[in-house]
Amino acid sequence: MGKNKMGSLIEFNDTLELTLEQGFPDNFVLERHLQQPYTTEEFKDRIYEFHKPNMRLYHPAPTRVFLVHNIDGKWIHWGKAHVLEQTIHAETKSTSGKFRLVQIYEPEFMRMKNIVDVSKEKQYSFPY
Repeated sequence: MGKNKMGSLIEFNDTLELTLEQGFPDNFVLERHLQQPYTTEEFKDRIYEFHKPNMRLYHPAPTRVFLVHNIDGKWIHWGKAHVLEQTIHAETKSTSGKFRLVQIYEPEFMRMKNIVDVSKEKQYSFPY
């Protein structure tokens, strides 16, 4: 194709991986969750907004995406979410949208998922 490539680069994601700045809910506090676990019921009616660099497509509701908190490149899987809205911004090559939590993981499952499903360089060090 040479220098004038045609087509577009849009990622298709099953994981909504967010920093606090990108829209990860600031009311999810890991230390609190490890001591006294949150329940899905506590967050079921809340809608959160996100904004990510790059153009992406997420599975739309009712298909789940995994909700991940990215802290300095380390991932914590919190649960499952439904992406309710998503917009691809061609000029800024970014994606924004809204999501709702549909399942929050128990702390022990979060720890195990971190070991089993996250690459070594992205594994968060849980306080045990």
